[in-house]
Amino acid sequence: MIYHLFEALKELNFPGHGLLSFLSVRAMLAAVTSLLLSLTWGKRIIAWLQKKKYGETIRDLGLEGQMSKKGTPTMGGIIILLTSLTGILLFCDLTNTYIQLLILTMLWLGGLGFADDYIKVFKNNKDGLSEKAKLVGQIVLGFIIAFTVCVSPEVDTTRLTTTLPFFKNHEFDYSWLSPFTGQFGVYCTWAIYVVMIVFVTTACSNSVNLTDGLDGLATGTSAIVLVVIGIFAWLSGNTINAEYLNIMYIPGTGEIAVYMAALVGALIGFLWYNSYPAQVFMGDTGSLALGGIIGVGAVLIKKELMLPILCGIFFVEALSVIIQRTYFRRTRKKQGEGVRVFRMTPLHHHFQKEGIPAVIQYPKRALPESKIVVRFWIIGILLAVATFALLKLR
Repeated sequence: MIYHLFEALKELNFPGHGLLSFLSVRAMLAAVTSLLLSLTWGKRIIAWLQKKKYGETIRDLGLEGQMSKKGTPTMGGIIILLTSLTGILLFCDLTNTYIQLLILTMLWLGGLGFADDYIKVFKNNKDGLSEKAKLVGQIVLGFIIAFTVCVSPEVDTTRLTTTLPFFKNHEFDYSWLSPFTGQFGVYCTWAIYVVMIVFVTTACSNSVNLTDGLDGLATGTSAIVLVVIGIFAWLSGNTINAEYLNIMYIPGTGEIAVYMAALVGALIGFLWYNSYPAQVFMGDTGSLALGGIIGVGAVLIKKELMLPILCGIFFVEALSVIIQRTYFRRTRKKQGEGVRVFRMTPLHHHFQKEGIPAVIQYPKRALPESKIVVRFWIIGILLAVATFALLKLR
């Protein structure tokens, strides 16, 4: 809104009217605004949640210090969404299609997560929304995003390519996946592209949700990933930078950097209260929305095939659950007794657990929660650096 006000002041030659035309200025203002609001509003929202006794219900999994978290306010994702959305509305170009899609993603998945948290807290149902209901909501959003991307004149889809290291010019063309040629092959390529968008949106949303199991883990890791996506967006939206780094120039994506800056500011402010020992949990309200934003943001700047590296923490967390379930069911069917690959999943719980027979026994002793979180952050930073470094390999 402030951005649009300054745009209107251009016609009046108002002093300083061009200040907000710089992405870097708006990104910094958005980040600082969201950070300060998150710190101030966060304290009040947490106090309100505590007063209303909207606490987390804990299932006893035999983890050290687990039951001490019982009653800790959940639904803290509201803090992230409200404060970041304020920064976004103030400093982003709201006519930009990319920003509109990201705001839709935040509100849609934030609402879906809020419904899940609401059922858990108010209905005393530990399971919340069913997995099927969540999946349907995520898939529907994925199709909406895909349809908009495919038909919007502001989104460049003249060539269905994406960024991928080791390929010539760092570009991978989705038409290479089509088994057909000609006009039917074109339709097949578009179908592959739509399925990819739906899959990435759904997978990222669920992966971050699975990672949100330790104090500050999902918050800090998401902030690292969003910083990288914001930098990529800023570089891709600038012709000079894109040409210098030999990456795709995508007009209009620079605005995504302002969006991501606001969200990162909100996350850092939220981490003040979410770090160990947490005063509040983000709940599904925050985790589902953050994952969806990461997935949609990567698709819009054509970096979705780099997510397995950039989001390596989220990827491995989700993969550990799939491996555990598959192997346990298969061995139970063959041997009559299921065998665990990990002591417990998602993976961060494996490092917390001690004394359970499993294929992987490292580490020998359970690690403190804070140590696991910091080490995962370090790995996340290394993966972020590797993502940038891979752009020099072709």
